Amino acid sequence: MARTAVRGRLIWRLADVRATADETVRTRTIELDVPGWPGHLPGQHIDVRLTAEDGYQAQRSYSIATPADGTRLAITVDRLVDGEVSPYLTDELRPGDKLELRGPIGGYFVWQPNRGGPLLLFGGGSGVVPLMAMLRERVRTGSRVAVRLLVSSRSWEEVIYRAELEAIPSEQAGVEIVHALTRSQPPGWTGYNRRVDQGMLGEVAWPPSERPHCYVAGPTGFVETVASGLVELGHAPHMIMTERFGPTGGGR
Repeated sequence: MARTAVRGRLIWRLADVRATADETVRTRTIELDVPGWPGHLPGQHIDVRLTAEDGYQAQRSYSIATPADGTRLAITVDRLVDGEVSPYLTDELRPGDKLELRGPIGGYFVWQPNRGGPLLLFGGGSGVVPLMAMLRERVRTGSRVAVRLLVSSRSWEEVIYRAELEAIPSEQAGVEIVHALTRSQPPGWTGYNRRVDQGMLGEVAWPPSERPHCYVAGPTGFVETVASGLVELGHAPHMIMTERFGPTGGGR
């Protein structure tokens, strides 16, 4: 049965594009309906494949942004200027189009409410996408697990899901959102105005005695800084899950 399940996840499927929405000037969320979708867990990702008229193919991996909910899912794509896939997804794809994908993929960087908490989440840039799937799953299931999310972005305008992140703490007890803006800040900004460092981690992270489940996603440098910093603070390495987004992934 396990081999059958794996084959089912790895087959290519045609998804229907239901809607698109710009999150920032560079990122777009794409809502998909996937006939035969086997379901997914928060933190998993999909492969997307594009085929040119001459037969040339390019594929990239994108984290799923939505909780486990039927045949519908969404990805949020960060446009890369020299990318092969992301410019088409952010600039050309329209509702009613078809998109070829396979998945879900990944079983390590996942969270479900039955795993408990508290949850320490760290997202750099588009690394917030799989973490948002976890937050949305908490909301969907009515979980009361305590969550603290640190989002590192270049500017306030480039915070992905900004409006939703601003609303969550007031709507959901036990959720804290912390922002670090690394390049520019709006007038009157009182949050962090630098890259994540050991001092920031010491202020944001719960103590190791709380045994939080730590999830870190983003560019390799960001992930390494946060993961090693958490270990230095005394957090057990096996409690720290990491997801590195490569420079050519567009979303991963």
